Amino acid sequence: MDHPTVMQPALPGWFTLDLVRPQLLGTRCTSCGTYYFPRQTTFCRNPDCAGETFEEVPLSRTGTLWSYTNAAYAPPEPYIAKEPYEPFGIAAVELERERMIVLGQLARGVDLATLTVGQRMELALEPLDDGKYTWKWKPIA
Repeated sequence: MDHPTVMQPALPGWFTLDLVRPQLLGTRCTSCGTYYFPRQTTFCRNPDCAGETFEEVPLSRTGTLWSYTNAAYAPPEPYIAKEPYEPFGIAAVELERERMIVLGQLARGVDLATLTVGQRMELALEPLDDGKYTWKWKPIA
């Protein structure tokens, strides 16, 4: 796999490109303080708020494993899976400060059999097959 000379995100503006301390980038309603990921820019979805202005905020880089599963089977068309298909893990992590659940793949080398709901997780960046980076979750050592 060739890596570009300059790091590029798979989803520009969704996370920082800091390999040591990456953070997801979200927004917070300036009226009620509700956090959003991905960003919300039009209206606050909190039913008790009529806010329409948001500020960009870096989100917690750690949280608690809420749930997890594996993608053991290749998804159906029109998704194009690389052959041979390699299963991967998916984690739902409740962010520490924001108390919202963010899904993401598990980092390479994380064995689902070693995970426990409630354990501490942290954000990591890894390159995809095209060399662009995305966020993933891994247990805190």
